Amino acid sequence: MSTELAAQSVKLPEGVTASLEGRSFAVKGKLGTVRKDFARINVEIQVEGGSVLIRPFSARKKDSTISNTVHSIVRNMVKGVTRGYTYRLKVVYAHFPISVKTKGDSVVVENFVGERSPRVSRIIGDCKVTTEGDDVVVKGVSLEDVGQTSANLELATKIKRKDQRIFLDGIYIYQKGEGW
Repeated sequence: MSTELAAQSVKLPEGVTASLEGRSFAVKGKLGTVRKDFARINVEIQVEGGSVLIRPFSARKKDSTISNTVHSIVRNMVKGVTRGYTYRLKVVYAHFPISVKTKGDSVVVENFVGERSPRVSRIIGDCKVTTEGDDVVVKGVSLEDVGQTSANLELATKIKRKDQRIFLDGIYIYQKGEGW
């Protein structure tokens, strides 16, 4: 039983350029550049005029699903360089006020549950982290970097060895969106 090789394409809007160097794919737009290495993935990527063509190497179901994943990644890269991604996190505390500051490529959380030593979370890629009152805003052009930076903040403020239904202090994602 054979199936046709389904090629998928992503159209590039005006002002967005895509380049392919070996197996490294880059998309450049008005907000910045996003790079992704597809060296270990069995798909063929071609940049033709104003679109990116993604084709699996074989007709196996596994290769077809990987092709769909690469299509979604490329589509997210194009959205990122045109509109960007924004995650909003809420700083929640009951008794001890939490202080959140950005230092270099890390976020420092001080006075978390009254702890003397600060908790540190890494900023991944070219994300920008700002604080607005009790909100932490993570912005960037790469969906993977914005999501991982937000997840690092959530994990850095996780309370262990206590009932999490009672001790709700922490930093939690409450809004995910496109645009700056």
